[in-house]
Amino acid sequence: MTMIQCISPIDGSVYAERPAMEGAAASAAVARARAAQKDWAKRPIEDRVKLVLAGVARLNEMVDEVVPELAWQMGRPIRYGGEFRGFNERSNYVAAIAADALAPIIVEDSASFERRIERVAHGVVFVIAPWNYPYMTAINTVAPALMAGNTVIIKHASQTILVGERMVRAFVEAGVPEDVFQNIFLDHATTSSLIAAKSFDFVNFTGSVEGGRSIERAAAGTFTGLGLELGGKDPGYVMEDADLDAAVDTLMDGAMFNSGQCCCGIERIYVNENLYDDFVEKAVAFASAYKLGNPLEQETSLGPMAHKRFAAEVRAQTAEAVAKGRKRWSIRSFSRPMMAAPILAPRFWWMSITR
Repeated sequence: MTMIQCISPIDGSVYAERPAMEGAAASAAVARARAAQKDWAKRPIEDRVKLVLAGVARLNEMVDEVVPELAWQMGRPIRYGGEFRGFNERSNYVAAIAADALAPIIVEDSASFERRIERVAHGVVFVIAPWNYPYMTAINTVAPALMAGNTVIIKHASQTILVGERMVRAFVEAGVPEDVFQNIFLDHATTSSLIAAKSFDFVNFTGSVEGGRSIERAAAGTFTGLGLELGGKDPGYVMEDADLDAAVDTLMDGAMFNSGQCCCGIERIYVNENLYDDFVEKAVAFASAYKLGNPLEQETSLGPMAHKRFAAEVRAQTAEAVAKGRKRWSIRSFSRPMMAAPILAPRFWWMSITR
């Protein structure tokens, strides 16, 4: 039996583990979702929206469990309170536009003809969610898919293995039928097999470019709809007439929040030569104000990277830059030892040390 594990960046321990489903069990879950979809889609949209928002509200009631759980799984400091603000905003926005967005498009309504384009649900939607913003990225698809009359199966990243489980628990406790929203644990091979067998009517994935390639290869020839949000490089440009303080605050926050592990995180900054020195000085001051430490402590403002391999990559990049003559600054670290201290390394070193 394959076990899927979350290794906590706090102390390097196995924080949670779940057995990966065998192919037959996973197919059975898909079959239950498909059987439940028609009745779910027949419900008035107002009922579906109400139930989804009830699930969101139920998850909010779990805040005291969710926030430290996130810190243990992927390292975000508890001082930031999880992802509830964005999670709620996105859910409420989708709920507010659902009726209009899903209404038929009336092409003609005359004495001779009524022509319209009806909105029809995909069917079973498969959500493969990432670990860096595990609730917000998941709700981006879960909420509109459920409101539109689809059933949803979610598979979360191993680093945030408990998130899908907790979301489903909250929604089911709020009244969403069990087979309408399901969480499953899968290894990569079984995931690819299910997609290749056209088990799903739409697959949404947020993650790496290579992960997207794997999904695209698995879906080849099935005509399954795919939504792939993949990795990229996000630059910032500081022009000669920029408000320097605003530029530093915006770009450095974009680079450093979530320990630099953001889908849209700033990974390089181009600065006009007349502002360069002042920008670097202010950027260093900005970074130095962070306190790197145990994310379970309220004073910590910069947590560990989610996995030791990420920290190892940054150390290698840092060493390369220093070897080429770049200057290195340090960030205030935690006050007492932690077992996994080597994992606590910022990803964004080069934002302020490369010239």
